[in-house]
Amino acid sequence: MKALRSAMRQRRADLPPAEVAARSLAIARRAWGLHALARSQRIACYMAVRGEVDCAPLIQAARSRGRQVCLPVLHGRALVFAPWSPGEPLVANRFGIPEPQADSVGRLRASRLDVVVVPLIAFDDAGHRLGMGGGYYDRTLAFTRQRKLWRRPHIIGVAYDFQRVAALPARSWDIPLHALVTETSTFVF
Repeated sequence: MKALRSAMRQRRADLPPAEVAARSLAIARRAWGLHALARSQRIACYMAVRGEVDCAPLIQAARSRGRQVCLPVLHGRALVFAPWSPGEPLVANRFGIPEPQADSVGRLRASRLDVVVVPLIAFDDAGHRLGMGGGYYDRTLAFTRQRKLWRRPHIIGVAYDFQRVAALPARSWDIPLHALVTETSTFVF
């Protein structure tokens, strides 16, 4: 997995900014075709770093549709989510990822969200996601494994076409995706 992570990170980092912007816009437009996203009210996105799919077009579309957008905030070894609007201040967390300056009163647990859009290094046709290796999203969303009746949030990955791989190992703690969107395809798992 280390070699795959390294190769995919490099491939993302090598994308010119204009290509990241064009692909990210195509992904955002395609994502709104997902029923779960189209009917959502609270959407968690992320601030892109190191060539990740840029969620800015998705955030802009969500705000124009009257949706509440939240961003992840490190909370111990997991994440909480803070409501955020473009233009509001962000600070770099210990990994250099921008997150809202929010007090604990405004933070939401993932169970309060309709959709969580997640970044990834690679994905496969079974809905397995290879993340950065820290396990933050898996720990944050672990509660979804305990529910008998699944409600929310829907977990939607966004990636470039080249991040698709034949198969990824599924570990007991991995939380699978419900859907994934690339610039040319939509997968529902």
